[in-house]
Amino acid sequence: MRGEVLHYDEDQGFGFITGADGNRYILAREDLRREASVAGGTTVEFQPAGGRARNVFSIRAQPASAPADASPAAAAPSQAGNTQAAGQPQHFGRSAETGPAESAGLWNYFWLGLTENYFNFAGRARRKEYWGYCLFWTIALLVVIGIGVFIDDAMGNTAELPAVTVGLSGLFLLATALPWFGLNVRRLHDIGLTGWLFLLFLIPTFGTVIILIFALIPTQPRENQWGPVPAGVGT
Repeated sequence: MRGEVLHYDEDQGFGFITGADGNRYILAREDLRREASVAGGTTVEFQPAGGRARNVFSIRAQPASAPADASPAAAAPSQAGNTQAAGQPQHFGRSAETGPAESAGLWNYFWLGLTENYFNFAGRARRKEYWGYCLFWTIALLVVIGIGVFIDDAMGNTAELPAVTVGLSGLFLLATALPWFGLNVRRLHDIGLTGWLFLLFLIPTFGTVIILIFALIPTQPRENQWGPVPAGVGT
């Protein structure tokens, strides 16, 4: 996968890469394949592996050679254009799609949570991503329950236990459990806390209230050990 180095600390041997898929990956010195270090803004190729970038190597633009019969006057503007293009940073992921000042829509956050971020417990998630996912998750759950009630009614399941409704709802909850856990872990990372605090959710009532309070805290307006500030957040 192609990506861009957001930050790399030479002394610590640690940094972050944003990939063409919009996700951020951890970069360690031992994952570099061809060189001892890479600077921020470097375009790289890497292999994503559970939130970490493996076999990382940089890609350097190859200058285009001018035709043999081209005059010096015609070659000069072409070289100037190539120099200008090479000096412009190449962005990937959300930066390439929306720009640094914009952000994904609420539905996109929900869809990414069920696809690209299904097993993602690394990086950070801003408040908009968290509550956008919660909004469409709730809507999807209500739709699933509605379908179950309709099928139960059509089948005449009027007993105390509507089997289809319970079955569909249970499958939906199981299918969305992992992305929900990962989202909460990334939200805790976003405010500078360890993701292990999500285990407070296991405490009845009290733990749920604490997690909801954490979800309301604004994004930490600086880079932390879990990654840079999420795209679209003002710093």
